[in-house]
This record gives sequence, structure tokens and C-alpha cells, in this order.
Amino acid sequence: MNSDALTTKQVAAATVGDVLGWLDSSADGLPEAEASARRARCGPNAVRTHRVNAFAVLGRQLRSAVLILLAGTAVVSFFLGDSMQAVIIGVILAVSIGLGFVNEYRAERAADELHAGMRHRAVVRRDGEFVSVGVTELVPGDVIRLSLGEAVPADVRLIDVSGLECNESILTGESIGAEKSPQPIAADAELADSTDVAFMGAIVSAGEGSGVVFATGRNAEFGRIAAGLDDRPPETGFQVGLRRFSYLLLQVAIALVVIILISNLLLRKPVIDSVLFSLAIAVGITPQLLPAVVSTSLATGSRQLAKAKVLVKRLVCIEDLGDVDILITDKTGTLTEGRIRLVDTIDPFGAHSDSVRRLGLLATDVDPESGGVSANPLDAALWESPLPQQLLGDGVRRVATMPFDHERRATSALVDDNGKTVLVVKGAPEQLLSQCQPAAAAAQDTLAALFAAGRRVVAVAAKPAAGLTAITRDDERDLVLAGFLVFADEPKSAARQSLSELAGLGIELKVATGDNPRVAEKVCSDLGLTSKGTITGAQLEPLGDDAFVDAARDHTIFARISPEQKARLIASLRRTGRSVGFLGDGVNDALALHAADVGISVDSATDVAKDAADVVLLEKDLSVLATGVAEGRRIFANTIKYVLMGTSSNFGNMFSAAAASALLPFLPMLPSQILLNNLLYDSSQLAIPTDRVDDEQLHAPSHWNVAFIRRFMLTFGPISSLFDFLTFGLMLGVLHAGVVEFRTGWFVESLATQTLIIFAVRTRKVPFFRSRPSAWLAITSISVVAIGVLLTISPLAVTLGFTPLPWQFFVVLGGFVLSYLVLVELAKVIFYAEPIHLAGQPHRTRGRTHRIRRRAARFHSFTA
Repeated sequence: MNSDALTTKQVAAATVGDVLGWLDSSADGLPEAEASARRARCGPNAVRTHRVNAFAVLGRQLRSAVLILLAGTAVVSFFLGDSMQAVIIGVILAVSIGLGFVNEYRAERAADELHAGMRHRAVVRRDGEFVSVGVTELVPGDVIRLSLGEAVPADVRLIDVSGLECNESILTGESIGAEKSPQPIAADAELADSTDVAFMGAIVSAGEGSGVVFATGRNAEFGRIAAGLDDRPPETGFQVGLRRFSYLLLQVAIALVVIILISNLLLRKPVIDSVLFSLAIAVGITPQLLPAVVSTSLATGSRQLAKAKVLVKRLVCIEDLGDVDILITDKTGTLTEGRIRLVDTIDPFGAHSDSVRRLGLLATDVDPESGGVSANPLDAALWESPLPQQLLGDGVRRVATMPFDHERRATSALVDDNGKTVLVVKGAPEQLLSQCQPAAAAAQDTLAALFAAGRRVVAVAAKPAAGLTAITRDDERDLVLAGFLVFADEPKSAARQSLSELAGLGIELKVATGDNPRVAEKVCSDLGLTSKGTITGAQLEPLGDDAFVDAARDHTIFARISPEQKARLIASLRRTGRSVGFLGDGVNDALALHAADVGISVDSATDVAKDAADVVLLEKDLSVLATGVAEGRRIFANTIKYVLMGTSSNFGNMFSAAAASALLPFLPMLPSQILLNNLLYDSSQLAIPTDRVDDEQLHAPSHWNVAFIRRFMLTFGPISSLFDFLTFGLMLGVLHAGVVEFRTGWFVESLATQTLIIFAVRTRKVPFFRSRPSAWLAITSISVVAIGVLLTISPLAVTLGFTPLPWQFFVVLGGFVLSYLVLVELAKVIFYAEPIHLAGQPHRTRGRTHRIRRRAARFHSFTA
């Protein structure tokens, strides 16, 4: 049977033998030659091909509503005979699109290089032997092995399992792990009940197993859904805010165009001039370089973060990082050094015991016969202790194992020790002690003393197991406690300062650890982290949704917590409107990384953790993370500066133009002059990404709030209009200016006021005295005003419709600008008298489609 024709229901209802027959495969897998032939026929095991496409990047620049308005205006202007206006708009378009393209293309290339280093591999059986290959090389018929923490790389019909559970929330929405079995299901069972199938994109949350691949790439269930969605990642809160803001500007622009056009036609002014003027007003009120300013800010931020050893997969992730107000982190390597070492091995009474270390070595993930390297840090520390192989001796053979899972919190090994079969179990002391025969009371005292000292402790127990050839959970009972393995992981010396930096940013830190609660409390206490309380996974387990939300909010330390509980913890905090970042690096952190608003991992993390993350730290240091959060907030603050000054001063000037055109017998400014004014003004604002940000703006995250922006526009816009009208009075009533002089005077005044107002708008403090702008912003702003004045006396003056102005005008203009800035400062005092913030809940789309699109955007194992 053609593998492309196989459906999941057919496979799930069939026996393993039938499926292998349909796929023309066997339990020994495929020969390499046959796998290569199938790969050539089926293509890579990828949902979509990930390549940096310059034309796609350019197309995204052209989708901006603001730029579409500009392009339409340029075309209309050209056909109506105003080539100067068309040229100026063309320059604006070129600058905006060019800057946006260059910044995004560079960012995509950087992201592509980051993704190239984070490819998953799968263990597959080829020519009868297990080898490691890239997941994109898998083909139908391949037999693969699944291990704890891995992402399932394709749709797999299971052949055998050992305690295998998969978290399939990406497809089903259920966060609880689904138990798997190789037994076929009923033919009429639902797809979600396919217990003998492991689906692409699911995470192995317990146990291990093997199976045969029957669907890859877009033929897999995850692939079919993801391929049918838009390739674009889901919008972030930052992008949603930008889009809503653009809609607000378009509404205002359309309203002004209609009013101006109707009033000019009623006054019997030339139709073409009226149309061109109204279009110029529409363009003038829009911040034409907003896309360029945003992309420049984000690109500048990404470079700054890269220097600070923070890598972001998408530029908009920077702003998301700035949104974080709760950070959930593990303990090991973040609050501690992350260098686990074996301190001692002791019996229940606290006396040193080499026999306990020997039993611990027997139950590690390293085969005692062949030795090797452990992927588990605790097991690795055991094998790094003195002469482990000599301690084990000869005649030791492993018969069977039962791998660690987060419910048992233990690992078991059935060992033939010189002819005696022994079951050895090591795991979390609290759970293992409950499965042992009653131990001496001294064991609890010994354990309490170790926890109080901040030591990580693993209990070891054993019992004779004659006749056993495999291990079940029921076998892990009636054990005899041998003693404890004692490990040390000292608090990180720099962590105290890092915690202080995060607190200064208004970020609440919560610790989610698999360690004992008393150990976690000791580490937090040593570092000065104030705790609201501690709760364990066992206490969280029976809680309903509402009670879980309360527990998540009211506690700081979450100990002995499972991967599923971490994800539920994040989801509960997000329900309260908080923006949650999660820092993790282990295979058991993937679920939580996907659930968080911002998933954060480290360069040394497992592949599945790095793939699930939005942000990758080159150092596992909270101080590095604090730098990233501050940079995200700095970028948002600078973007808002451009928005606020653009909407207020532009609105004021365009309102003045609309009023003047209705009252004067001539157009107060030529359309080309309005656009030139905006081009110069916007050019000065390209330096905003370099500006300093007041410390107060970094203490808490801010979000888009269109209502706030509208109120700001309606408050400060009229102040700008007031000085425009004073200029009109000066030109007509005092200087008795003609048409050309009037237009020149207003051009210079409007350019000066709307450009220099950035110094007042950029801060809530008194500018220059209490908040200094960056040198680049000061230089560009003053230079643009100077260029505007020079144009009126340059050889281009006549072409542009300008004429030199008398010196008296500039004296009065200086007084106007000074008065304008003073009046704005007074207005700021009143406007900010109430605690108004650019605050609002980040936009979070819910539902299965969003989960799959978000997973596809983050998870690059399924791209080629």
C-alpha cells in the first residue's frame, strides 16, 4: 500500500505487523539505500522549507497601510500633473521601504543562522543498527527510538513502549500526558484516542519507546494543519498595537481629506489643487517613516542584545521580552552555579558508605559493563567520583531498566551482580521512602539535616529480585533503604545582584524546581530573594483552575513540580493578565517554554529547549536576561516617542492647514511643501532609536493603548495649532506677507515647532535639565530645522515656492518656539497628573489554530 494513502485511523486500528507490511519495512528498519530512494521520492520530513527570501521580505514592507496610502497619493499626484509632489512622496517611500527591508533582511539572515545551529536529530534503525540522523531525513518505514523530553519527529505507529507518555497539547489542547501502548485501537475510535500512535510535535513526557514512521512532513497530522495555516507567525501584542494605531491614523486622515475637499470645493477653489492639497494633508498626518523607525529600533536593539549575549529569533520578540513582568526560572545554573558535584554517600544514619555509591552507579543511565558518558548531571557527577569502575568490580550485568519519569521521580535497574539479581531504585527521597520498608527514624533526621544545608539528595534503595527479567511499577515496593547520595550545587555569587536588577525592572521572580522545597528555600534565602511562600507539586495536583490561579499568584517557590504543572502554572498566571517569561534549558522544560509569552533558553540547553524558545541566552545569567528586558522596554519607549510626537504635532499642523485653507483665498502651503516639511521632519526622527530612556520608563512594561494616544493627540495637537494661528497673524497682520512669503513663513515655523517638540515629548521630566536626549537626536533635530531655513534662501527656493524672510520673522519665531515648549511643559504637568500609562493587556489569541501556528513559528525541527 502506498504510504501516502495511509490514514491515521487505518494505522491505529491495525497491528504492527500489518503496518510494517503496508510500509514494506520491518522491525529492523530500512536499508540506507532504500531510505535514500524514499527520501528522493517523498521529500524532506518538513512542514515547510525555511529560507531567507529577499522578495518575501520586500513584500512584507509593502503591506503597510501607511505606505499603501503614500503610494496611492504619489500615483494620483503624478497623473494630476504635480510631479514635484510625486517625487517627494517617492523619496519618502524609498527611505521607509529601504530601511525596513535592510533591517528585516539582516535580522532574517541572523535568525536563519541561529536556526541552522538548532536542528533536531532522531535515533533511527538503518541496516539493522541504530544511528543518529537529522529529523528531516526520516521517511515512511523508518523505525525510530523515542526518549524522554524529545519532540516526536513524525507520525509513528508504536512497536514497543516502556512507560511511554506523550504530551499532545499542540493537537488536542490537553496538557496531561497521554499514556501510550502498542496495542491497536478500535476501528471506530476517535483520533485523539489513538494510544498506539505518537504524533509529530508531541513531547515525550515520560518513558521511552520505539515505532515505525508512517507519515512525514505535510502528511503528518501536525503537518496537515500547520501547512493549511498562514505561514506568518501569530501577531504579537506589539504588532497588534501598531496595526490598530495605523487604523486610527487612516480614520483621521480620511476624515480630514473629506472635510478639506468639500470646504475647498464649496469655496470654488481649483479642483485639482484641492485634491492635491487634501491628499498632501492625508499624507502629512501619517507618520510616514513609522515602519522604518520601528524596524530601525528593533534592529538596533537586536545588535545591542547580541553584544549583551542575548539572541532573539524574531525582531518583535525584543518588545515581547520587554513586556515580561513575571519570570519563572529553574534553580540549577540560574540561582546556583550549575556545577553539580558529589559531596558524599551516606547510610541512613549519616555515616559515609561506599556501598551506597556503588548501588547508585548501578542505577544510572550508563551501562556498568561498558561505561560511558551520562547526559544526566547527577549521574554524571556519580561517574566523575573517584574510580567508579573499580568500585563496581567485575561480574556486573544490567538485565533491565525502567527510565525516570516525573510521576515516579525515580529510576530503576535490574542488575545481575555476580549471580545475584538485585533491583536498585534511586530517586526523590520523599517518594522513595514511602516505598521502602520502615526505616530507622534517624533516616528522616539525616535527610532533614541535608535539606537544611541546601544539599541535593537522591535516595537509594534495593531488594533481592530473583526470577525477575523485567521491571514494573509494582516491583518498586518493599524496598530496603540503603542511604543517600549527597550532591552540592552552590548559590551563584552574582545571582544576588541579578535578582536586584530584575526587581528594579518590576519583574516578580518565581522559582519552579524539581528539587526539595527546603533546598530551594535555603538557596533563595542565601541570595536574599523574598519569598511569599512555598508549595509543592503534590499540593498543586488536586487544585481546580481557580484555586490553582490563587496558588500561582500567592507563592514564590514551586518545588517538586512536574513539566505539566510548570506549563499549567504559566497558563494560570497569564489568565490574570500577567506577561510571563520562562527560563529553562532541559528536556522537561519544552512544555513550559511553549506555554510562556516569552520562552527563554540558553546556548548550552538541549535542542528541544532551544527550539521551543523565543530568546536564547549565550550565558545562563539572570543579569544578561535583565539586560534583554531593559532593552525591550527601551525600544518600545523610543517607538512611542515617535508615535506621540508625530500624532500630536502632525495633527496640529494638518488641522491648522485644514482651517487655513477654508478661511484663506489661497492654499496656506503647497502640497509639495507639506510633503517636503514631513520628509525633513521624519528624517530627523530616524535618530530616535539612539535616544536615552528615563529610568522610570524601564521599571514596568508598557503596552499599546490607542485611547491614550488619541487623548495625547487631542491634548497637544491644539497647542501646536495655536502657534500656527499666531504665525498666520504675524505673517498677515504684522508683516503683511504675500502668498509666497506666507507659505515660506509657515513652512519654517511648522518645521521648527514639530521637530523641536521631540525634546519635550520624549520625557515626562523637564528636558535637558533632568533628562538629556542623545547626541544624535539633538544634532539631527537642530540640523533639520537649519536645513529648512537654508532651503528658503537657496537656489532651490523658487522651484520649491519659497522666498527669503525678513530677520524680524526669525526673532519672533524664536519667541514662539520657546513659548511653545514652555506651554507644552505646563500641559504635561496637567496631562500626567493622573497615573496614566501606556498600559493594557497584551493581545493573546486563544485556540488550537494559534497554538499550532505559534509552535510552527518557534519549532524549527520541522523546517528544512
